[in-house]
Amino acid sequence: MIDHVHDLAAVREATDRLLDATTTWDDAALGEPSRLPGWSRGHVLAHLSRNADALVNVLRGRPMYANSENRDADIERGASRPLDAQVSDLRESAAAFQSAAAVPADWSRTVTLRNGVTDQAWRVPFRRRGEVELHHVDLGIGYELEDLPEEFVSRENDFLAERFAGHPQVVATSATAEDGRIWTTGGGADGTPVTVRGTATDILGWLCGRRDGSGLTVEGGSLPALPPL
Repeated sequence: MIDHVHDLAAVREATDRLLDATTTWDDAALGEPSRLPGWSRGHVLAHLSRNADALVNVLRGRPMYANSENRDADIERGASRPLDAQVSDLRESAAAFQSAAAVPADWSRTVTLRNGVTDQAWRVPFRRRGEVELHHVDLGIGYELEDLPEEFVSRENDFLAERFAGHPQVVATSATAEDGRIWTTGGGADGTPVTVRGTATDILGWLCGRRDGSGLTVEGGSLPALPPL
């Protein structure tokens, strides 16, 4: 079982790294494009703040978002705020998430996420950690997948491999890292099983849609095209 206490501490550390990175920015830097199509860096920060709010809702048994339209509108509305407002919002929303997670609760309970997805409460802090770490990379400010903690890379690969397991668009795939770690995924689509080899970081880049897989070698066919997360 995932240690939610460990993950809450790791979320705090990841958030602090991101907040420290913003100390060299100005409003113009915030308005520059991120690596996510159609989103500025301001969109990324606004999303992270609203995601923290949404996960507080999840922990308290409320709907994660009222609806997709409101979610998107909140991000768009918050994206153009000045840097100091964005940073304050991110810091305060992150603190609110930590406070909500500190309330004694049954961490084995089932919670409902976006689009009706369910999970165990003890996995929510790791989900938040993934949001903070990967979106830090998306900002395009020098924090790369190679800078992610090794333990996070391995566990995020576990998480994403599980997410695509049995997916009807993905053939059976075995991803093997240079150090021997193996992740299996897919299996819901017809086709010859595929073996993917590379570093754990390059495997993560492919699984999370941040890299095209050109750093990987593929045996048995072509690299599967993964559906959007």
